Amino acid sequence: MRTAYLGEMVKGWFIGNFEPTLYRTNDVEVAVKRYKAGDYEGSHYHKIATEFTVILSGEVRMNGVKYTEGDIVVMEPGDVTDFESVTDVVNVVVKIPGANNDKYIVEGSKC
Repeated sequence: MRTAYLGEMVKGWFIGNFEPTLYRTNDVEVAVKRYKAGDYEGSHYHKIATEFTVILSGEVRMNGVKYTEGDIVVMEPGDVTDFESVTDVVNVVVKIPGANNDKYIVEGSKC
């Protein structure tokens, strides 16, 4: 058995092809992410990966739509979204496949 501490992972990512990681793979990326109320990521999309975001606690707004605890948002390749924390938020993000450098910022967007 091994153990690790989530706080030592970069931005909550603990499985995928990056350092540090608990399991190096290009097949999937997994993170537990924490945001403070008011945190914002500008519009972006992925060309390869499908991204699943599960809201564990708090409230977020993506493309102007509010999501709360228990909601699951699926971003298919090419889907564009922004991300705003309305409250403090904890979510889980799974990206399949784990495609490095597959985040494309929409021009004029702050990310």
